[in-house]
Amino acid sequence: MSEVRLIPLGVGEAFTASNYTTCLALGVDDAWLLIECPHPIRKMLREATDRAGLPFDLDRVEAVAVSHLHADHCSGLEDLGYYSYFALGRRARLAMHPEVSAKLWDGLLAAGMAEVQMEPDGPTIQKQLDDYFDLIPLNTAKPVSVGPFAIECRRTIHPIPTTAFRIQAGGRTLAFSADTAFDPTLIDWLAPADLIVHEVTVLGHSGVHTPYEKLVALPADLRKKMRLIHYPDDFDFAASVIEPLHQGRSYTV
Repeated sequence: MSEVRLIPLGVGEAFTASNYTTCLALGVDDAWLLIECPHPIRKMLREATDRAGLPFDLDRVEAVAVSHLHADHCSGLEDLGYYSYFALGRRARLAMHPEVSAKLWDGLLAAGMAEVQMEPDGPTIQKQLDDYFDLIPLNTAKPVSVGPFAIECRRTIHPIPTTAFRIQAGGRTLAFSADTAFDPTLIDWLAPADLIVHEVTVLGHSGVHTPYEKLVALPADLRKKMRLIHYPDDFDFAASVIEPLHQGRSYTV
């Protein structure tokens, strides 16, 4: 059985001034899957993987799974698309539920990517989403294979279409809550995984996220295999019963 590694590239919430925003790299054998794609994705990738002692760049990324289109989770997609197109000579693969990707081009990327000019006096070339990206539609009914990864998804409680993930690789399963208000049915869906990464906030912060107090009230066996992410800068590490993830550390799934 292959070892499955998890490297957090970013661990903070949208308004963090101390960390990068939430992003994970999941690896098995020589293949890597990114979960979320904030800006500056290559810098995040280099810093975290160097620190973890497992350095790699975007050329070794099998695909990127994107949970939703809030900027703290997807602002690096333009960079990813351009780097893949111009530097790697290929399309970047994106794994997204169709409800999540519905506004990806017209609502997010077209403003910066629809027109390309290769020379100062050259013609303007019109581009579309599929010039830069190979979109892999995820399905709530069954796993979707992406290289050595099998990705399941389901909706969360969030203002825009958002999906949590269960990702199987190397005989292990990682669960990722994505952004969500506290949802006991989502907890039940995540629970069978070997490692659960769940977002967290503190009282007084946004009601569309999960308060720490809700997670700490979960059964001990569930808390033991849970790690926290998407936390605010004032999150109290020392008092946390559940271990928060750290940027640039390597974890075994």
